[in-house]
Amino acid sequence: MLGVPMRILLFTGKGGVGKTTVAAATALRAARAGLRTLVMSTDPAHSLADAFDRPLGDQAVEVERNLFGEQIDAQARLEEGWREIQEYVLSLLDWGGVDAVAAEELSVIPGLDEIFSLTSVKRAAESGAYDLLVVDCAPTAETLRLLSLPDALNWYIERIFPVERRLFKVVRPLLSRVTSMPIADDRIFAAIERLHRTLDGVRALLVDQGISTVRLVVNAERMVIAEARRTYTYLNLFGYRVDAVVCNRIIPEEVSDPYFDEWKRVQGEHLGTIAECFAPIPILTLPLYEREMIGLDLLDRLAGDLYAGRDPAGIFYDDEPVRVRKKGGGYVLSLRLPFASKPDLDVMRKGEDLYVRVGPYKRTLMLPSMLARLEVAGAVFEGDRLNVSFARVGGETKGGS
Repeated sequence: MLGVPMRILLFTGKGGVGKTTVAAATALRAARAGLRTLVMSTDPAHSLADAFDRPLGDQAVEVERNLFGEQIDAQARLEEGWREIQEYVLSLLDWGGVDAVAAEELSVIPGLDEIFSLTSVKRAAESGAYDLLVVDCAPTAETLRLLSLPDALNWYIERIFPVERRLFKVVRPLLSRVTSMPIADDRIFAAIERLHRTLDGVRALLVDQGISTVRLVVNAERMVIAEARRTYTYLNLFGYRVDAVVCNRIIPEEVSDPYFDEWKRVQGEHLGTIAECFAPIPILTLPLYEREMIGLDLLDRLAGDLYAGRDPAGIFYDDEPVRVRKKGGGYVLSLRLPFASKPDLDVMRKGEDLYVRVGPYKRTLMLPSMLARLEVAGAVFEGDRLNVSFARVGGETKGGS
């Protein structure tokens, strides 16, 4: 793929765990190692400029040699990509008698502005100007919504969009003679298609095992660990690879004040839980520092403690969330879903689509032709993988793998 960066790193975690600081430190260390690095914030509550103690805007700003920072203006991205579609929706609502202020609100899907921030990732990747993109993502719930949308939109474009486009082309001349209602034309459908191509391109980048990985930032706290486990499951569901877990703010051993003894004991237990839960993914740790780690010098110190000689842009763990393998006369589609349990799971085949639900998140997988021609012979949950078997009617493959 021409013009893509050597690496894309996404940092996410529960709000307040220190992911922005870790992302900024990682970008700084990579830049000082000679990589042309852009660190971008997709978090609506930007704090990347605070971490660097430097002003940043909606366009890439040079922080120091090889290092650039950008706090994405999601509203501006929304206006760029949604304007034509929004104008049509507004005209439709106006025709229906909706108040102009209310129509303005109704013409934008909640959270859509955050989703459009992903277009900046693709734009930077294709520019060829950087070796590394570091993305400081929003807290986990918003990040999961961002990362799941390209998959859902892809299903709509492949399955529903062509039918709608043909239907509107047929009925438009008839409706224009009997009603004044605005009818979508080719310009609107072209705008939707462009949006799909952009977001599908983003997803292709972010699930590419040679380019992109996610790093989860956690604290040694029960609720934070629980959310990180759920996030890890959902990231696997949508095919995103996690190559490290960063455990931040560990009370150092040399702290001997009795006030911290119980905190240290509890943190020790939680560190054991993290290592057990996420093995064999590497667990990187950072101490609770004596001050806020703000500014280039302190961020460089933090990065040194975090990576301890490792290449911060390296791939620390090579995972395979989704794989297909041949078995007998059929195939097995295997999804890695750590921490999921059978009551959380629901699997359904409909036509050429396979629907997989884990808790509140659902993914629609458009089956490749080699699987679409076969029947589902069974689905079993083994270890941390959901294995769905496909076989010819009356064929050899039965049950799970």
